[in-house]
Amino acid sequence: MSKVTNRLGRPAATAVAAVALSLTASGCVTVHGELEIVPTSTKAQAARALDTFVSAYLKAEKTYDRSADAPYVTGPLAAIDTAKLKAAHKLNPDGNNNPRALKLTDTKYTIPKKAGWPRWFVADSDNNRFPDYRWVMVFTRDDVSEPWAVSYLTLFRDGTVPKFKTDADGYGEAVSDDSAGLAVKPSTLSKKYADYLDPKTGGGDGFAEGAFTTQWLANRKKNLSRPGLATQYIDEPLTSGDYAPVGLRTTDGGALVFFTTRRYEKQTASPGSDLPTINASVKALMSGDAKQAATYGYVSNQAAIVPTKGSAGSGVDVLARVEGITSAEGS
Repeated sequence: MSKVTNRLGRPAATAVAAVALSLTASGCVTVHGELEIVPTSTKAQAARALDTFVSAYLKAEKTYDRSADAPYVTGPLAAIDTAKLKAAHKLNPDGNNNPRALKLTDTKYTIPKKAGWPRWFVADSDNNRFPDYRWVMVFTRDDVSEPWAVSYLTLFRDGTVPKFKTDADGYGEAVSDDSAGLAVKPSTLSKKYADYLDPKTGGGDGFAEGAFTTQWLANRKKNLSRPGLATQYIDEPLTSGDYAPVGLRTTDGGALVFFTTRRYEKQTASPGSDLPTINASVKALMSGDAKQAATYGYVSNQAAIVPTKGSAGSGVDVLARVEGITSAEGS
């Protein structure tokens, strides 16, 4: 089963804490707290957060107990992680007798300066599981009392992680809908991608050609009416709470934006035909009996380069994508 889960992330903070005002000796007003633009973390704190995450993630993989890493995963990764562990625990209630090692090395941290919550940073690591890829993770938290949790985990081929813009102190620049110069607002990217992937009405020139855009859309169109099997697709944006997009300015003026989508895929076999074989991990998540049809729910997290407004490029370039089945229903 690919990477996935049905658990929702931690609830987002509902309000920004009060801002303290104090008078200096000169009589000027100084603003402290959530409206002050400050680094979201230190590198030492970020390194500890990464170590804590890896330890908890490995414990959950060994025990198939989602409570082991629940405080340290959120958003789309939590959805993926929960479903994976739920299925694994059902198939192997005594846990994993042959756990895989996980070592993250050569980690680079990009810590932005920003005001308010949530606060987040990006960690980019080499790893021992996928030798030709780097793990690029977004750590986030909604309050200083919460642990850092990974919301986005994407895999970039070696050499494809973008170069981030940093200031004189080495801090990155967070982007939002208010940021100048971007061709697409980060908050709209999830819906634009979901609309683009509709095999009946999607496509267009909003996204660059690639495995996660033109090639995937072409494959979907073929699947609509394969002999003996019809497939339907529904894609939805996920944009609130810990599913909200986050982005970092790149050195070329654009931005790398992490965003989430959900999709449902229904396969219906024609009379006299069979559904594709359903593997054991997916069956462990399935409700109902897949006699003629099966509907699968997926959560997917992407990382894409949003170009500068008016650039001569070919659109948003989706560089990395990780998804997994979070639900299954047979009928």
